Amino acid sequence: FEKVATSLMKKTFKNKGVATVEELRELCLEAEVKMYACQMTVDVFGFDSSEFIDGLDYVGATYFMPVARESDVCLFI
Repeated sequence: FEKVATSLMKKTFKNKGVATVEELRELCLEAEVKMYACQMTVDVFGFDSSEFIDGLDYVGATYFMPVARESDVCLFI
């Protein structure tokens, strides 16, 4: 199901002219956006850091909450 859902989402985004994840990531890198991954989610679902994009910091909520509070913009996705 995941592969079908991912393919459908990519196709829909392309048809609607939405930037790809890769394009959005490149824009974030150019803008020096700091990106974090939830360490607990990574652990709970058995992911490995090799499955994620480079440049992420893996942190817990106790680290992230003060960072988010002091940020001008914070998106939780």
